[in-house]
Amino acid sequence: MKELLKQVMDELKSLGVDYADARRVVGTSEILVMKNGKLETASVMESSGFGIRVLAGGAWGFSSSSLETPEAVRDVAAQALAIAKASASVGGGGIVLDDRAPVVDRYESGYDEDPFEVPLKDKLSILSGCCAGMSRTEGVKLATASMMSFKNDKLFVSTDGSEIEQLIVETGGGIAATAMNDAGERQTRSYPASFRGDYATRGFEFTRSLDLAGHADQCGAEALELLNADECPAVHTNLIIGGTQLALQVHESCGHPIELDRVFGTEASYAGTSFLTTDKLGSFRYGSDIVNIVADATCEGGLGSFGYDDEGVPAQRTGIVTEGMFTGYLSSRETAPRIGQQSNGTMRADGWNRIPLVRMTNINLLPGGAGSLEDLIADTDDGIFVDSNKSWSIDQRRINFQFGCEIAWEIKGGKRTRMLKNPVYTGITPEFWGNCDAICGEDEWHIFGIPSCGKGEPGQTAHVGHGVAPARFRNVEVGGKR
Repeated sequence: MKELLKQVMDELKSLGVDYADARRVVGTSEILVMKNGKLETASVMESSGFGIRVLAGGAWGFSSSSLETPEAVRDVAAQALAIAKASASVGGGGIVLDDRAPVVDRYESGYDEDPFEVPLKDKLSILSGCCAGMSRTEGVKLATASMMSFKNDKLFVSTDGSEIEQLIVETGGGIAATAMNDAGERQTRSYPASFRGDYATRGFEFTRSLDLAGHADQCGAEALELLNADECPAVHTNLIIGGTQLALQVHESCGHPIELDRVFGTEASYAGTSFLTTDKLGSFRYGSDIVNIVADATCEGGLGSFGYDDEGVPAQRTGIVTEGMFTGYLSSRETAPRIGQQSNGTMRADGWNRIPLVRMTNINLLPGGAGSLEDLIADTDDGIFVDSNKSWSIDQRRINFQFGCEIAWEIKGGKRTRMLKNPVYTGITPEFWGNCDAICGEDEWHIFGIPSCGKGEPGQTAHVGHGVAPARFRNVEVGGKR
């Protein structure tokens, strides 16, 4: 396939196209879900195919196929070229790419234990132990344990002369216990994060390190305790946000609005545009002086880490918010020149039959100087500590938001006191981050992996990461069940 695709790139170049590239992807994924000790899902999916992008007359064309024959490769290239020409003929031209030196390289993500070589019985034993642990708590009606593994072997070639091969392995999992009382009320506690847990660009050793079964009893006990907990009061107060919830806060209010295609309006129908218009770059105060956010596709183990994006651009670390000031976007070879920059390598597709989009990498809130979570709580005379996402809502420009969490605790006199249920908090993005006055230190910092970030039409799912440590925000509107 490499030689076939290289040959077609040469043929397209001889036809005078502006640019073309091809991606071949061989992907394997495994999903295991167990509920109340019974296996509900056990699937292994394999997919292989290639896609070709052609830029001609300043417009894109794209086509793909799972047939890997010389005839299919040439047919796909011809179709992509025809689409590009048709788009250019109806006013779709004007696209210019940044200059990029060709790259010839091979990249492999690091892993110790190939998840696809771990016996199925070993994985099911872990999941069974998780369900048993959660179910030991009387009142837990649903005990769910899951794990997923992914392996993608990618080949990228282009008319620029790039030849890049990448092998990326990802794993992770999570558990959730749902308790119910006679009145029909339900409460859920999850670990290590809600919505199927935590994931990393590592081998099965990462899934083992989560010690899911070792946290099962606590999940069950807290789910039951939440049924009898007091409702979270409606107040303006100091809010401490735990890592699992803060990861989603960063994702929604910091990650999506910095995608430059949203800013230009070419991505709008799925989840809106962005309030971060280009006039704000370098001059807009996004948060307080202690807020520093980077987009870092180079950090080891992050679910948004890789060697090269799907345009052949090397993984990079880019400043997004620097001492509270907005300093950077996520960009592509097409969007970056429009603001006088070069791509910072964030174009990714979720498969061979999808065109790449600007996607989050690891959008990380850098650690601060507030020490441990217990140090931060001790430094807070009055407030509420929330963690683990339950629901979220954010407007089409990523300004106004509301998040619901699984659990909260009241803080009085620097101590965590009564448990609270159904906490909700709201805010306006720049005001909220402007009220951040403390971030825990490096020992509390962790990159949470989210394997379910949606964008685009047809919809694409990206794997992204968010490095965070618990943080405190002043004067936040907090409420209970509404």
